[in-house]
Amino acid sequence: MKQFCYLLIVLLVQIGFAQTTIIVEEIPKETAKNSAIFISGDFEGWSGGQKKYELEHKDGFYSITIPKLSDQIQFKFTQGSWESVECDKNGLSIENRTYTFNRPNDTIKIKIAGWNNLFSIEKLSTAAKNVSILSKDFEIPQLNRERRIWLYLPPNYETENQSFPVIYMHDGQNIFDNSTSYSGEWSVDETLNKLYQEKGLSYIVVGIDNGKDKRLDEYSPWKNEKYGGGEGDAYLEFIIKTLKPYIDSNYKTLTDKNNTAIMGSSMGGLISFYAGLKYSDVFGKVGVFSPAFWFAPDINAFTNTHGAVKNTKMYFLAGGKEGENVSFQEINKTVKDMNSIITALKNQNFPVNNIYSKIVPDGKHNEALWKNNFEEAIIWLFSEN
Repeated sequence: MKQFCYLLIVLLVQIGFAQTTIIVEEIPKETAKNSAIFISGDFEGWSGGQKKYELEHKDGFYSITIPKLSDQIQFKFTQGSWESVECDKNGLSIENRTYTFNRPNDTIKIKIAGWNNLFSIEKLSTAAKNVSILSKDFEIPQLNRERRIWLYLPPNYETENQSFPVIYMHDGQNIFDNSTSYSGEWSVDETLNKLYQEKGLSYIVVGIDNGKDKRLDEYSPWKNEKYGGGEGDAYLEFIIKTLKPYIDSNYKTLTDKNNTAIMGSSMGGLISFYAGLKYSDVFGKVGVFSPAFWFAPDINAFTNTHGAVKNTKMYFLAGGKEGENVSFQEINKTVKDMNSIITALKNQNFPVNNIYSKIVPDGKHNEALWKNNFEEAIIWLFSEN
């Protein structure tokens, strides 16, 4: 019996039942008494603070036990939203924390230096002058919700009598403005303004804020037993049947698929790829950055049945140091999954010339990777083959 119990424990550890306890032993002295603290990271969709990931407050310490969900996780602490995310003692943003599961049961201790909402000096907006908020509460009738929508208009929008291609992007908080981003911005506006000045290229960008705790639900058409999902089609129906018609009716847009792009990273990469196949009559340009294909295994079968798309271009990007880093000799799971999907596309006779795949060896799962490759993606997607 003892031998059986020992073997059972070993088996549970091997299949992922290892766990780590995180103890926050020091917080800013200005933190409100009995304030709630949450852990948020790639393992739960960077929601900013889900109830099930609230730390337990006992004897002056905060703690939480996290099961092994992958070999490595990235995370930060918040007080319930990205408006109250941790920062350094001067109020400046910090890099994502990382932890590698290399012991069956581990305990780590952490100190939080500051919360950004404790600093009286507001973060200055870094959005360019040609970025505006289209609406703070744009209605999503398909999901009975509202959402903030961003709008970037090219520098020559008012002066030129022409229509422009449109790029729809997810996680709108992160693409234009560092003051609304929880981990840095993509600098989409600065990049496109530079492309206009240097190459005369002009695009409209529509940024859609993520739904915070609804992000995982909205960015996957399939449900994941652990993390949610299943609202992806409704979210895309909102873009296609509500948001895009509004944009096309009120702005000077080129409405055909060859001039309509959809782009995103991580879960945003997953839903963008899905949109490019299922709604190939709408989106002809697709940016798939660090796609979270692991979240929705059904994407493989879906690709095998919907991958025969002829007139759509897809740009794939992944970093060599994101996700599950198994060793320096082996490529990580994000890259493996991405390459597998690309192979499936090719097997369905998706034109090879319409696929661009890039792996940045030192790239991590963060805004820096996506920001640094956004310009290349746009130029390739909108170039003529």
